[in-house]
Amino acid sequence: MIEAVNPPDWEKPKGYANGILVDGQRLYTGGQIGWNKDQVFEHTDFVGQLEQTLANIVAIVEAAGGEVADIVRLTWFITDKKAYLANLKEVGAAYRKVMGRHYPSMSVLVVAALIEDAAMVEIEATAEIGKSRKDG
Repeated sequence: MIEAVNPPDWEKPKGYANGILVDGQRLYTGGQIGWNKDQVFEHTDFVGQLEQTLANIVAIVEAAGGEVADIVRLTWFITDKKAYLANLKEVGAAYRKVMGRHYPSMSVLVVAALIEDAAMVEIEATAEIGKSRKDG
């Protein structure tokens, strides 16, 4: 069974799904960016957008019935390698604020641009819902 996942209080996506849940277990998120549930950017800096992006991923995982520990993969697309490297301490703090000390497999790719001009980071996630629980 395949079902779309969208946090209930979020603006409905147009032409894509925020998440796809397969067999009630495997969750694939669409690329999430640093805007809020109303699709408004509240931050113009890399770290602020990163924190919001990660929070968006967690919201989708939770809407699918999961938790942070269920996330098994993150693929980051960033537009500014220098901003990422210059703020590694702040990037780490923002990551831990949202994700705790859960570190799934990750890749970071530098790209020329993202579809939303204001976006500085986009992240895709894969999660195995319920697998992090001892009885899961």
